[in-house]
Amino acid sequence: MAISKDLLRECIVSQREMITTAELVERPYRFEDGMNYVLVGVRQVGKSYLLYQRIRQLFAYGHTWDDVLFLNFDDERLAEMSALDLNLILEVHGIYSEQKPILFLDEIQRIEHWEQFARRLVDSKYTVYITGSNAKMLSSEVATTLGGRFLIQEIYPFSFGEFITVKEITLDKDWFHSTSARSVVQRAYLEYFTYGGLPGILNIVSPAVKRSYLSSLYQKIYLGDICARHRVSDSKALNILIKKIAESVKQPVSYRRLNHVIVSTGSKLSLPTTISYMDYAEESWLILPVKNQLAQLSDKESTKKYYLIDNGLLNLFLYNGETTLLENMVCTELCRRYGKDNVSYYNAGNEIDFVVEEAHLALQVTYSMQDTETRERELAPLAKFQSQHPNWTCLIITNDHRSLYTFDGQELQAIPAYQWLLDSNMYEKV
Repeated sequence: MAISKDLLRECIVSQREMITTAELVERPYRFEDGMNYVLVGVRQVGKSYLLYQRIRQLFAYGHTWDDVLFLNFDDERLAEMSALDLNLILEVHGIYSEQKPILFLDEIQRIEHWEQFARRLVDSKYTVYITGSNAKMLSSEVATTLGGRFLIQEIYPFSFGEFITVKEITLDKDWFHSTSARSVVQRAYLEYFTYGGLPGILNIVSPAVKRSYLSSLYQKIYLGDICARHRVSDSKALNILIKKIAESVKQPVSYRRLNHVIVSTGSKLSLPTTISYMDYAEESWLILPVKNQLAQLSDKESTKKYYLIDNGLLNLFLYNGETTLLENMVCTELCRRYGKDNVSYYNAGNEIDFVVEEAHLALQVTYSMQDTETRERELAPLAKFQSQHPNWTCLIITNDHRSLYTFDGQELQAIPAYQWLLDSNMYEKV
């Protein structure tokens, strides 16, 4: 039975209050007027709140509810809604205004065959913003299904800058030279470093409750976005695979090696299925793959370094994992700034942890520089790289150490991660 217009109108009106009253942290995502967007990212990363933010921006520019239509399909009152009912949304809005609204369709993947409706909207010159759960709607599928009509906007957990904004920490431009300000930043950094930047965790005080929240979220990603969506037949093998990825952060690992680890636990998982499971984890935004910039195509695709989307999720699998968490945090920050497809590592005998060619940026990541052997291991390849790329910015990111080194005629700066995360523009040549 078709949903009634009165019920649909009731849902639209009642959801407006949530948008106007929700407490928002202004996030640095920008949307071009007149363009259509699909927001993608890991579960609970704040995609719906970004729709709220965009609507409020439109209101600040002079728009009203006569120009904007928001509908969250996760509303239980819409449980019986079908694709045949979608056009009623436009009919209901037409009661209030004759002009075409800017449409915000949240969790629309709950409606089977929603894609045809989205295509028709854009072809009819509507402006449309869409979000959806990774369990039902993946960016790769959206790009294919919607035929280039939408821009895909990657949404990441909060950056450290956003994190301290939530914590109501205010810094001036000289904060690093103030002992008291540095102490405040370092305390916030330790929390961010340990528990990550997913919005749902930021106001949780208890460490035990933080861990419980993250564990529950991982289970939803693992069981919902991956196992249920893809009908994974060997969920135990998948769980072992994800744990191995977490343990292997920082190290290049091949599909064949991962398959060997799983088989050694008694599973009969084939290599092609192992590759498929890796693809599923990437599609769910649980893991971020990083390729070797210098590798041949076959090696680029089969041997990569893998990182988790958030330190809090990664920390569920680690014990005394400070060095791993540091490199993981740097990787996610680079992906946030430049896009995950633009971040790689560089291995020409001596490895550079991260390079971003479009930014002319090369980074080594090490927890501490106190040990002589560690210093030489980190400085030697970076000095060689800098001599070959004199117009690049080459940095060493540490946990809390700042110094200037001279090695093989090259000056190399080491800075604390918390400073790099906040003052990155001081050090990057874009």
